[in-house]
Amino acid sequence: MKKIIINGGKTLKGEVTVSGAKNSIVALIPAAILSDDIVRLDGVPDISDVDSLIEILIAMGAKVKKEHDSLEIDPRSIQNNPMPYGKINSLRASYYFYGSLLGRFGEAVVGLPGGCDLGPRPIDLHLKAFDSMGAKSSFEGNYMKLTTKGASLLGAHIYMDTVSVGATINTILAATKAKGKTIIENAAREPEIIDVATFLNNMGAHIRGAGTDVITIEGVSQLGSTRHQVIPDRIEAGTYIALAAAVGEGVRINNVLYEHLEGFISKLEEMGVKMTVEEDSIFVEKQDHLRAVTIKTSPYPGFATDLQQPITPLLLCARGRGIIIDTIYEKRVNHIPELARMNADISVVGGKIVYNGPSSLSGAKVKATDLRAGAALIIAGLLAKGQTEITNVEFILRGYSNIVEKLDHLGADITLVDD
Repeated sequence: MKKIIINGGKTLKGEVTVSGAKNSIVALIPAAILSDDIVRLDGVPDISDVDSLIEILIAMGAKVKKEHDSLEIDPRSIQNNPMPYGKINSLRASYYFYGSLLGRFGEAVVGLPGGCDLGPRPIDLHLKAFDSMGAKSSFEGNYMKLTTKGASLLGAHIYMDTVSVGATINTILAATKAKGKTIIENAAREPEIIDVATFLNNMGAHIRGAGTDVITIEGVSQLGSTRHQVIPDRIEAGTYIALAAAVGEGVRINNVLYEHLEGFISKLEEMGVKMTVEEDSIFVEKQDHLRAVTIKTSPYPGFATDLQQPITPLLLCARGRGIIIDTIYEKRVNHIPELARMNADISVVGGKIVYNGPSSLSGAKVKATDLRAGAALIIAGLLAKGQTEITNVEFILRGYSNIVEKLDHLGADITLVDD
């Protein structure tokens, strides 16, 4: 177990580079199972979720080489063995093995997914899609078993009852090698879906419409080798932009795709955040006179639920009363009691987050309850007077590549220590 110690009150300055997208790589690595040859991924973030996925692939018989931010995966010797429950249970994205193993072997036995506790995140949409393609599911203890009973997966017309990134990607994975055409209606449109579809298409898949609400997949029998650059992490980028606006005196965030962050940046502009958007970077100036705003999360291209928590400390710098409504994950409010411990005027009222600013934060002992809550506490700790001690930082290390080193480079007084 580790913890992060922050001595707040330091102003940050300089440049920080955004790593590859966590929400892409956790799908791209399972997608590599579908290849019949070696694949390479560049821009791989240095996060614990990647380490867990690599261990799972190796346990299945794959050959994996990692060098700096590149990953070479040779899936040709993979065996369809039940997956190690401990590693599967540690990350939510383990459910992508359902689609990739079904696509390759016609069956899968995978431990139930874990990850952050953000309220109900059922996999019924995934199972409904698999059932439409001919795969039956059953629970066996802590495992989910999916099988076509020796038959091939068949293309199907699938309507997603609700917009789901995970279910959309999983259906694409299963359909890539299915016989016939699969059509996904009411599909999610996130950039990470386009990234996965691009990776598969470069291997020889026939996927059209990624990034729209109707995706068509013509099944193929073989997928070849490719080399793929992971897209920048828009959530990490948004986190550093919010951090720079809260405690920065001129911070440039590099490797940013503006078009992936339009909903978020629009809300910052409404607050009065001063920044300059460049071709692949954003320069955030020292701020003053920020205005309180109301935020309501929604599926892409709206305000991302994953950025609701990282922006909260910045909102506490603004003048006035504001509200945050998370329509995606009802339990994404666990950071609020921790911020209140730091003297923030913030509370949950009727399922909505209500804040009054500006708040003068004080250092305290707090706990990261999930990945993005941990990011919020780091920003709050940088803002606060005195020392902040954050425990449960394993959540943070799951999704933010080298965050302590990056913040130290900007001038933060931050250390990662054994607890």
